[in-house]
Amino acid sequence: MIHVSNMTLTYPNKKGVFDLSFDVKKGEVVGYLGPNGSGKTTTIRALLGFIKANSGEVIINGLNAFNDASQIMKVVGYLPGEISFLKGLTVKQLLSYTLKFRNSHESEKMEKLLHYFQLNVNGDVKTLSKGEKQKLALVIAFMNDAKLLILDEPTSGLDPLMRNKFIELVLEEKKAGKTIFMSSHLFDEIEKTCDKVLIIKKGRIVQESNLKTLKSQERKCFLIKTAEEDKLKYLGYPLGEKSAFGVEVFVYGDQIDGFLKAISTLKIISFEERKQNLEEIFLNLYKE
Repeated sequence: MIHVSNMTLTYPNKKGVFDLSFDVKKGEVVGYLGPNGSGKTTTIRALLGFIKANSGEVIINGLNAFNDASQIMKVVGYLPGEISFLKGLTVKQLLSYTLKFRNSHESEKMEKLLHYFQLNVNGDVKTLSKGEKQKLALVIAFMNDAKLLILDEPTSGLDPLMRNKFIELVLEEKKAGKTIFMSSHLFDEIEKTCDKVLIIKKGRIVQESNLKTLKSQERKCFLIKTAEEDKLKYLGYPLGEKSAFGVEVFVYGDQIDGFLKAISTLKIISFEERKQNLEEIFLNLYKE
């Protein structure tokens, strides 16, 4: 559904994205991770044909992202990172206009989404709170039953309840065979929804892997309480915080066997594994 090959897009200040290559298969949900300024939104603008890449190839659903942008928009649902609606309209008027703009008379899914996100259509768009504007943008992105959804920070401004509802919606769309590409800072929603993760740093993709592989590479943390605490530093594994519950010891997957044999020589009072979440894995990669 998405094919990017050696794509470079730079701005006059020399920032941008450089030599990006990745694919998103039909029916796949892909998370795009990176801090502000890393190139996530620039990538999305190139995918949608808003900006032409300096070099490389960007293909969406078999079409050139820039030259065939108007055709691509017929199969894409888009949620921008910075939302701006037409002024002077009620929510109902804006939705009606959007349906007509898309030459669509199918409002059944729109009505379901409005009910799902508990959004009142009678108010003026300009009076909506940030969270309500985000919900409206989600309704607009999903209501056309698009084959491909491109979402830039989709849960920005939503409360925890609505974030959970968004995750449930993505999982439903995934079951229906939709392809979803989304950037996010919220690792919880990436862990729960995505098949694959792309991590971008300073305009370059530094890691691409499916979520299972990425999590298998995690650094495990063991909390150990022992009567021979002073001997832990001689085992050769990095130590973390010390508390009344014990000392944190960090071990990579291929070191587990040797680690367990090493601590078997100590008098252990308690032993507990603390699993890393995706955020900790991401931060470790970014430090490297």
